[in-house]
Amino acid sequence: MNKVYLIGNLTRDPELSTTTSGISVCRMSIAVSRRFANADGARDVDFFNITAWRGTADNCARFLKKGNKIAVSGSIQTRSYEKTDGTKGFSVDIVADEVEFLSSKNDGTAEGGAPVSGGAPVSDLQPIDDDNLPF
Repeated sequence: MNKVYLIGNLTRDPELSTTTSGISVCRMSIAVSRRFANADGARDVDFFNITAWRGTADNCARFLKKGNKIAVSGSIQTRSYEKTDGTKGFSVDIVADEVEFLSSKNDGTAEGGAPVSGGAPVSDLQPIDDDNLPF
């Protein structure tokens, strides 16, 4: 099983781009404080690269900014590559399945804690007739 949950603050504004086939991809980075203090009494911080796709990517780019607190659930993806100087590089990325905005609306996020996993925008939802529901 490959599942990760992280809560942290964005270290930079999300960067939205599209693939050659038109699929949205958003790249961002979060800082996550470690649970316990080190020998000096300070809490160390780890930095993680996050990649979101499609509707989640669009929403992250639209509503998030540097400093916002988010929760991410997803999977860890590793890759190796050759650097321009010919040496090998190694990258660890988190591919987001869900991103939840944890900053308040006053912090600039329009969703204020609503989970984001793509799908239809709220404005595209159609009302349904309750009389036709089977329960």
